[in-house]
Amino acid sequence: MSNPLNVVALVLENHQGEILVAKRADHKHLGGMWEFPGGKVEAGESQLQAIIRETKEEIDFDLLTAKPLITTTHAYDEFTLTLDVWYHKANNPRVHPNEDQPLKWVSKSELSQLGMPDADKPIIQAIFNLSTSS
Repeated sequence: MSNPLNVVALVLENHQGEILVAKRADHKHLGGMWEFPGGKVEAGESQLQAIIRETKEEIDFDLLTAKPLITTTHAYDEFTLTLDVWYHKANNPRVHPNEDQPLKWVSKSELSQLGMPDADKPIIQAIFNLSTSS
């Protein structure tokens, strides 16, 4: 098995308690599924630097601060994914799909009903744990 693919993702929550999700392009791995915005960590980049860059590139949101939520690893047939997930709550955040991917805000309870990759399932649980601990 090759080295794990290092990826960052953002759980962005708005003032109504909704979470932003993006739809993967049909031609990509797991195309058509919903996911949290993010992407690959580049060489020489910290996870925090990566999530700030990816958030700007993907959803045109200037992320100034975020806190670590969960790190999870998932093995797909083709590769292993290490996912560093960050959390940020913003009052009425303005987002724009720079990559023409559909974006939508969903309630936390809707997350488990969306078609999301298996690697995202521990993230959904962490979001619920966050809600009950605050």
